[in-house]
Amino acid sequence: MPTKPIMIPRPGPSAQTPKWQRALARAITDPLELLRRLDLEPDREPEALQAHHGFRTLVPESYLARIRRGDPRDPLLLQVLPQGAEVNERPGFLADPVGDRSALATLGLLHKYPGRVLLVTTGACAIHCRYCFRREFPYGELQASRDWGDALDYIRANTGITEVILSGGDPLALPDRRLSELVRRLDAVAHLRRLRIHTRLPVVLPERVDAGLLSWLGTGRLAHVVVLHANHPREFEAPAAAALARLRSAGVTLLNQAVLLAGINDDPDTLCELQQAGFAAGVLPYYLHLLDRARGVGHFDVDERRAQALHAMLRERLPGYLVPRLVREIAGAPSKVPVPGDPAPRAGSDPVGDGGARMFSIG
Repeated sequence: MPTKPIMIPRPGPSAQTPKWQRALARAITDPLELLRRLDLEPDREPEALQAHHGFRTLVPESYLARIRRGDPRDPLLLQVLPQGAEVNERPGFLADPVGDRSALATLGLLHKYPGRVLLVTTGACAIHCRYCFRREFPYGELQASRDWGDALDYIRANTGITEVILSGGDPLALPDRRLSELVRRLDAVAHLRRLRIHTRLPVVLPERVDAGLLSWLGTGRLAHVVVLHANHPREFEAPAAAALARLRSAGVTLLNQAVLLAGINDDPDTLCELQQAGFAAGVLPYYLHLLDRARGVGHFDVDERRAQALHAMLRERLPGYLVPRLVREIAGAPSKVPVPGDPAPRAGSDPVGDGGARMFSIG
């Protein structure tokens, strides 16, 4: 699987370095160390180690602390542990499953949908999720220039754009000095109304929500929306919940988008608990995505019929404001594509069953 590892910033231990950057520098980058720390037998399958070398392991300590020790099927562990299944080629699983390359308006800027553009700010993340749809994105080749010049020129010239989405990688992996300058320049574009930040850092590295971030986030003319990415209710536990409370205090709108993942959240109890845990932390559900079919992630796939049945059970159990929209992304489509609904299950039926979805192994 020809992949290029994402570069991870490794700041030195200077006292002036923000706490979150020091925490990121201490993140686990060895899958065998990850297993040792969790009292699990090391996985010595050559394929699993090959998967690690193709897409490097990265797990911060704050996320590790929420993984159950001694449990090889822990749903948080399975999101970050390299698996031998990643090196198995599957038809229909591609290097660019959502058509990012064809949507490039200029370097680092994707213009897929009317009225909004997505700025790929960085290739760095605080965690490497094994189902990542941009695991093969050529950041070094297609990333925006350091001063964002061409991307900003495109946004200024297209007055129909009202919203800019900061993505990556993870935009909050950038230092506050760079991010605040970018946001200041976007704030000066008169036809923009909203700034959206897609990030996993407040969930997986809560230290990131510090005074430096809060000094600029939520300020200025633009409405600020932070779209989080949590797939399991335990991801909303402390200290993430405290970080989200700090974001709310800055007046930021918080939404969550999750990916439906086999063996991790593909059961109605977990999905219901995920929406309720998010709401308790001040986060409203946004999307429940079907898996983007990137090369190497096929073992996480949940078929559409099963997804429809799970979504029907969410509608049955939860109030409407806690039910995320079930969608998939299709390359070239003018928006996220809703997955047609399934009739609510009849009493006594078992529409989701097990579905053969729990086929994971680390040994």
